[in-house]
Amino acid sequence: MTVTGSHPGFLSPSGIEIAFVLVGIATLGAALVTVTTKQLVHAALWLIVTLGGLAVEYLLLTAEFIAWVQVLIYIGSVVVLLLFGLMLTRAPIGRSPDADSENRWAALAVAVVAAGTLVWVVVDAFRTTWIDLDGPAQGSTEATGAFLFRHWVLPFEALSVLLLAALVGAVVLSRKDREDKS
Repeated sequence: MTVTGSHPGFLSPSGIEIAFVLVGIATLGAALVTVTTKQLVHAALWLIVTLGGLAVEYLLLTAEFIAWVQVLIYIGSVVVLLLFGLMLTRAPIGRSPDADSENRWAALAVAVVAAGTLVWVVVDAFRTTWIDLDGPAQGSTEATGAFLFRHWVLPFEALSVLLLAALVGAVVLSRKDREDKS
């Protein structure tokens, strides 16, 4: 019995699929280092590696627009805002004793339950979803822009207000420290 089609099958992946898995493993490793390091600045730098790995994954999925948005907005803006906030609040550069609450096992249990719930919800939500291959490519700028501006404008605007509030909060906290020392 032979299988017809252009894809050779699961046991003989293409180069893009191999690259996708390797970049995914590296991104997962960077994400784990991000959440386990005790140095805040190192966590922010590993976050850059994690977000960059996601951008590469989007490129491998031929979603160039989303990849560049990932680079420009998340790496270029959110991480810079995070580092700026760390500098303004004078967070410790080295190991931070506040970064370890000794609740690792409880945090691991919550993370496993949350990940399992997320996987279950996503699989359940997209079980009967089919992609229309006759329309525009799913990662194209046209399809992505139409989807974003139709369904996700309000969450993006709410996120920008939240980031602005975080920046203003960091400035207020840094000014209070200066007034207390004077």
